[in-house]
Amino acid sequence: MEDGRKARGQRSREAILTHAVSLASVDGLDGLSLGRLAEVAGVSKSGFFAHWRDKRQLQLDTIDRARRQWVEHVVSPALRHPSGLRRLYALHQSRLRFYADGVLPGGCFFFAAQVEFDDRPGPVRTEVARALTDWLGLLRGEAEKAIELGELRDIDPEQLAYEIEALGEAAVIHIRLLRRDTALPHARRAVLQRLRAHATDPSLLPED
Repeated sequence: MEDGRKARGQRSREAILTHAVSLASVDGLDGLSLGRLAEVAGVSKSGFFAHWRDKRQLQLDTIDRARRQWVEHVVSPALRHPSGLRRLYALHQSRLRFYADGVLPGGCFFFAAQVEFDDRPGPVRTEVARALTDWLGLLRGEAEKAIELGELRDIDPEQLAYEIEALGEAAVIHIRLLRRDTALPHARRAVLQRLRAHATDPSLLPED
């Protein structure tokens, strides 16, 4: 009986956090109203406060849920590709697919959070920065593996990771403000051309 209640409580908590990630992708983490979130998630305020009595902890838990969502939708599909050049490109592709599928109404939780907290010291900023650092580290690590495997040459893996991240962020902005029909193809093609230019065997990647 106790295990059943605990499992239901955990499911309820996860459902609330999933709604929180969606809302924060539009309104920001500071825009998370406890009352509104309880309403959107379909739980009573008393049930909501059983999970969180502190907005800061809600923000931190929302970041953690967004990280796990990113792993599920972006990282895990890319891990099915061989490590190195092909996985590096697959990570970029998965990210663009995440945006194309409209998983979040605001496009990207982490882009919104970075803009919101980049100059606001504290634990929330620390966790947002850690998520970005981990993502850049993953991109850099796959670039380093591609160099080690002899798949890439004459390229700085840290610089390459920065460029791939910058193009992903540009896609988020252009999708929302400019032309959705060209933003994703441009971001995909820019990274593809960059990788093919330094690939020892371009046939490992699509031509276009």
